[in-house]
Amino acid sequence: MSPIPARMRVVEVRQPGGPEALQIAEWPVPAPGNDDVLIQVAAAGVNRADVLQRRGHYPSPPGAPPNPGLEVAGHVVAVGDRVSEFKAGDAVCALLQGGGYSEYCAVDVAQVLPVPGKLNLIEAASLPETYFTVWSNLYEFAALERGATLLVHGGSSGIGISAIQLAKALGSVVLTTVGTDDKARFCEQLGAQHAINYKTQDFVAEVDKLTQGRGVDVVLDMIGGSYLARNLQVLAVEGRLVMIATQGGTKGEIDVLRVMQRRLKITGSTLRTRDAAFKRRMKQKLLEHVWPLLASGAIRPVVDEVFPLAQAAAAHARMESSVHKGKIILQVA
Repeated sequence: MSPIPARMRVVEVRQPGGPEALQIAEWPVPAPGNDDVLIQVAAAGVNRADVLQRRGHYPSPPGAPPNPGLEVAGHVVAVGDRVSEFKAGDAVCALLQGGGYSEYCAVDVAQVLPVPGKLNLIEAASLPETYFTVWSNLYEFAALERGATLLVHGGSSGIGISAIQLAKALGSVVLTTVGTDDKARFCEQLGAQHAINYKTQDFVAEVDKLTQGRGVDVVLDMIGGSYLARNLQVLAVEGRLVMIATQGGTKGEIDVLRVMQRRLKITGSTLRTRDAAFKRRMKQKLLEHVWPLLASGAIRPVVDEVFPLAQAAAAHARMESSVHKGKIILQVA
């Protein structure tokens, strides 16, 4: 293995703004702490949170690298004194608090997983942020069960394709909303029983028809305020709404009487600031329940487009266009 250099290329945000705010810079290679793994990054996933960070709305937590990037895949080049789970040369993917748009990153071993099966590093870079998010929200917070019905908003996004495939594989019925008929067909091929084009159909009326008036057990929502009232309308008795993003704003109205009469539960989460103990617990759940499905091909990563690290601005422009189907990836090595 090549010697670890003193400095590395990164993508940084010098001033908040549009995609052009992403610039190549040179920073020192981080040193791993006692519980850390140092990864030579081959690929990094692009997420909506990175776009928010670039705009100045979602900074890295204190102590985390200040540049964007919440998930990577690559090879281990060094480990801390207390790490025995991985060794130099291992192919891994990892969930980060920041800093993925870099040639090297140091991350707590609690957030590092082996690359499942025969997936390549481009595919592996699309996994951590989405599956940590999907598992924790659907199965920990919303208690999605086999046979239950799930509505996923934004089915062609990275989160959407992961939620559709995983919930289908674990025995749930999945409905989803998308913005085009082409994306609808794409999501149905992934396992959604029905995809609703929200631009031409009222998803509340469609869900009512598809469930014979019962509603869905769980809604996984990344729209936020503008969908809040309608999300409550589509929930079955004792249904659960889980909110994970605010693309449609941060405020909405709640029909409190409906919540009371139907015993509804409303929750939400962000992943980035959760502590290492929580992420370690989610990692073990993924290794037990999700990684075998990825290794066997029962569920699969879907990569939309790959951009070189130096073209991070173009990757963000594609993300903001919302034309993508699946994950956008930066190729680093």
